[in-house]
Amino acid sequence: VQLQASGGGLVQPGGSLRLSCAASASIFGDNAMGWYRQAPGKQRELVASITTGGSTDYANSVKGRFTISGDNAKNTVYLQMNALKPGDTAVYYCNADPPILGYWGQGTLVTVSS
Repeated sequence: VQLQASGGGLVQPGGSLRLSCAASASIFGDNAMGWYRQAPGKQRELVASITTGGSTDYANSVKGRFTISGDNAKNTVYLQMNALKPGDTAVYYCNADPPILGYWGQGTLVTVSS
């Protein structure tokens, strides 16, 4: 597997979801990793990133609500999303940061709605 995102679904406003991204060892071990999202009619944006050393960064729109983490043993990156808002509705993707072209995969859909 190159990059496979999972864990999306339908959640009510204020709810939580945890996304997972299984990555090939060659990608996970050598690159900072990021979670991106693309809402309908909008450009894809980086929402969270984590370096190989574990430093994290977040878009202002998700800071304080989302947490990115990595499991080196499993070559997996997670995105814990709390206090979800309707504006968080999007297809979420994982990729390296900066992204590797052609490695986007299908993403996982997150829908926040009552």
